[in-house]
Amino acid sequence: MKTQTTIRVDQNNYTQAKVILKYLGLSYSQAVNMFNSMIVCNKGLPFEIKIPNDETLQAMEEARKLDGDFVTLDEFKKK
Repeated sequence: MKTQTTIRVDQNNYTQAKVILKYLGLSYSQAVNMFNSMIVCNKGLPFEIKIPNDETLQAMEEARKLDGDFVTLDEFKKK
C-alpha cells in the first residue's frame, strides 16, 4: 500500500538532486522510498550524524566562502 505525503525541501537542493537521480536512473519518489526503507532496515538514519570536529568545521567554512564556485554536474561528467 502506498501513501501520499507532502514535504518541504530547499528548492535548489531539490532541483540538483533530481538531476543527479535522473542520471542514476531514479525518480525523486523512488529515492525517498529507498531512504525510508534504509531507515527501517537500520532502525535509524542510514548514516552517522555527529557534531563536526574543528577540521570539518574549517572545511565547511572554506566551502561557504567559495560562494558558488562549484562544478556543475555536466562539467563533472565531462571530467
